[in-house]
Amino acid sequence: MKRARGRPRQYDEASAIQAAGEVFWIKGFSAASLDDLSAAMGMNRPSIYRAFGDKEAIYRKALLQFGEGMEAAFAQTMLAENDIRKALGSFYREALATYTSGQQPRGCMVMSTAVAAATCHPEIQADLLKVIRDLDHKIALRLEQARDAGQLEPSYDVVGRAAIAQCLLHSLSLRARAGETPSQLRKMIRCGVETILARSES
Repeated sequence: MKRARGRPRQYDEASAIQAAGEVFWIKGFSAASLDDLSAAMGMNRPSIYRAFGDKEAIYRKALLQFGEGMEAAFAQTMLAENDIRKALGSFYREALATYTSGQQPRGCMVMSTAVAAATCHPEIQADLLKVIRDLDHKIALRLEQARDAGQLEPSYDVVGRAAIAQCLLHSLSLRARAGETPSQLRKMIRCGVETILARSES
């Protein structure tokens, strides 16, 4: 039996991208150097280029990986709870736990880093817009489900309220990174959920 030619990979792709993502999450896209990435990923520069491409390619892979984690969190909160008020509260609390993790609060990786990079990097801008639109769509579908179940008024604007719901998520990220305490942000979540689900004025 012939053995496969070539050297086996000496790295785990998912772990390497996660390590790179941690660097980008803290420093941002522009400030993260290749030396920073090399140290975090445990790979030299030539190996990084061969495996993942340039810095922007690595960053985009890290964004995708972070997004996959957030999708899982969405499913475990918004889709796992029947009551929409409980679902939203659980969703925001789970997001807040991510935003305040680590030695210092970092907020959302996407909103904390991609926004700044988007103006100079068209592909990152496209990634950012896709994330925003996809989340709007997911939230709107969940609100529509709640409306159809009679938990929300028939005239409830699921598209408009979904956008507002995502605005709250962004504000939690910004405020967490700015240093507001988790207790302050939990109060904001409670008030925000009530506002999102409030009946429209006739």
